[in-house]
Amino acid sequence: MQNIVEAFLTTIEEQEVVAAIREAEKNTSGEIRVHIENTSNGDVDARALEVFSMLKMYNTRLQNGVLIYISVEEKAFAIYGDKGINTIVSSTFWDDTIALMKSHFKQGDFKQGLVDGILKAGQELQTHFPWDATNDIDELPNTISKG
Repeated sequence: MQNIVEAFLTTIEEQEVVAAIREAEKNTSGEIRVHIENTSNGDVDARALEVFSMLKMYNTRLQNGVLIYISVEEKAFAIYGDKGINTIVSSTFWDDTIALMKSHFKQGDFKQGLVDGILKAGQELQTHFPWDATNDIDELPNTISKG
């Protein structure tokens, strides 16, 4: 059986997702990562928090890292933002991004769901964490991690 994580996106689709991360981060100091794995073994939100920590995403100066976590087997995903984001935004902050991604995912267009979700997250982050050319650096890798 082919690894379902590897089959989730083609190589070209992965490159488009990474390009979307770079594009989204151009206008914000926020950091966006995507992690895809076979299963969360239960609670997707709890697993997203574990992966956030495992990837050391809390290591941003403004605590403004965002993880888009995907559990392929459960057909579920979560968006987890660090406390720098969560302390200044409402609990519904990611709802529009989640709805946008879900609309693509339901049609089986996972790449476009990720790309649009990443770009939307970048727009949301820009409001609260605009890019500052004098202070900002790319603090986290712009890659897709897999588990």
